[in-house]
Amino acid sequence: MRTPVNTAQSQAWNGDEGQYWSDRHDRWNAVNEGFNRPLLAAAAITPADRVLDIGCGTGQTTRLAAEAAAHGSVLGLDLSAPMLARARALAADHDPERTATGRIAFEQGDAQIHPLPAAAFDVAISRFGIMFFDDPTAAFANIARALRPGGRLAFVCVADPARTEWVGVLDEARAALPLPPPPAAPHDGPGMFSLADPAVIHRVLDAAALTDIRTEPVEAHAHFGRDAADAADHLLGAGPMRDLAEQLDRAEAGATAPGAPSGTDRVRAALTAALAPHERPDGLRLRTCAWLVTATRP
Repeated sequence: MRTPVNTAQSQAWNGDEGQYWSDRHDRWNAVNEGFNRPLLAAAAITPADRVLDIGCGTGQTTRLAAEAAAHGSVLGLDLSAPMLARARALAADHDPERTATGRIAFEQGDAQIHPLPAAAFDVAISRFGIMFFDDPTAAFANIARALRPGGRLAFVCVADPARTEWVGVLDEARAALPLPPPPAAPHDGPGMFSLADPAVIHRVLDAAALTDIRTEPVEAHAHFGRDAADAADHLLGAGPMRDLAEQLDRAEAGATAPGAPSGTDRVRAALTAALAPHERPDGLRLRTCAWLVTATRP
C-alpha cells in the first residue's frame, strides 16, 4: 500500500476507531443499510460489470454489489486494515468461490493516490465513504481515471445536519455536560459534512472531469439499538463520544470526590437522556438525510 496522504484518517481507522467499527460491523451496517437500495438502484450494476467500492469498510456494500455483478467482479478499497480483515472474512463466508478466485477482493489504500488500474471499472460506488478526503478533487479524479469511458459513479453522502437527527442527539448530549462549546467546524476540508452542500459536490466532481452530475435527496431512519440505553452503549465506543469522556476526565482530574461518576458514565447518562425521546416499539431509530449522487466519466 502506498503511504496515505490522508494521514489523520488513516491513523483513526487503523487504530481504535477502525477496530471498534470492525468488531461491531453488524450494528454500524444496521445504521446505514437503509441507503443500500437507493445506492444500488442508482448504480444500475449489471451482471458482467466490474465494480469499485470506495471506503468499503467491512464490505456489506461490496457483497451486495457482487450479487448484482454475478458474472463480473468487485474490488473494495478502504484505509482501515481492521475493517478490511473483517470484510475479507465475511466475503469468504458469503461467497467462498468468488473470493477464492479474486472476483471479490479487497485492497487497503487511500483513494486519493491508490494506483487503481486505468479504465478498469464499469461502476464505482460508495456508501458514506467519500466525505473525509483531504483533497476530494484528487480523489474523485483518481476514481474517474479508474472508470472506463461511460463508466458510472454513484454514492451517498451526509446532507443537511439540521435534518439529521443523530446530529441533534449528539449536540444535545454534549450541551448537557460541563464542557466548553466545540470549536467551529471548518467550512472546507475533510469531515462528515464536507459534501453536505450540493454546490460543493458539483464543483468537486466537475473539477474531476466527471459529467452528468445529479444530486437527489434521500433519507432513512437508521436503527441505533433496542432502546436508549442500548444505543448509548453502542455510541460510547465511537471516537466522538470517547473524546468527550476523556475531556471530562481531564477537565476534572483531581477535583472529583472518590466514587464520583467517571467521564464515560456521565456521557452515557447524557446520551441516554437525549436518545430516550426517539424510542419506538421496533427500536431506537434516528433519521439521516443524505444526497444520492450520480455522475459519468465522459
